[in-house]
Amino acid sequence: MRLDYHKLVRDGIPRIIEADGGKSVTRVLDQAGYLAALRAKLLEEAEEAQAAPDRQLRSELADVLEVLRALATAHGMNWADVEAEAARKRDERGGFDERIFLEYVDQVG
Repeated sequence: MRLDYHKLVRDGIPRIIEADGGKSVTRVLDQAGYLAALRAKLLEEAEEAQAAPDRQLRSELADVLEVLRALATAHGMNWADVEAEAARKRDERGGFDERIFLEYVDQVG
């Protein structure tokens, strides 16, 4: 039985599939395809984190983090610089600690 995936997977997945008796067909993406696949993977992993029960959230967040790191590296970014940018934005706009949910804004004038 053939299962189609057409998605970016972690480097060890083909070995895991073969160890389980399967045969995977893969290809190596060019840079443009890799960048597009990473962005798609980020959405996939974020959706899985959103849907995860609390007991699985840590694992799903780890997957999101792995994709974020790969995406930053693929764009020539240093992870420390990404963290510094997050800190800058947190200093400028705050974090999410206060649980503020914006309902709407009335425009004045």
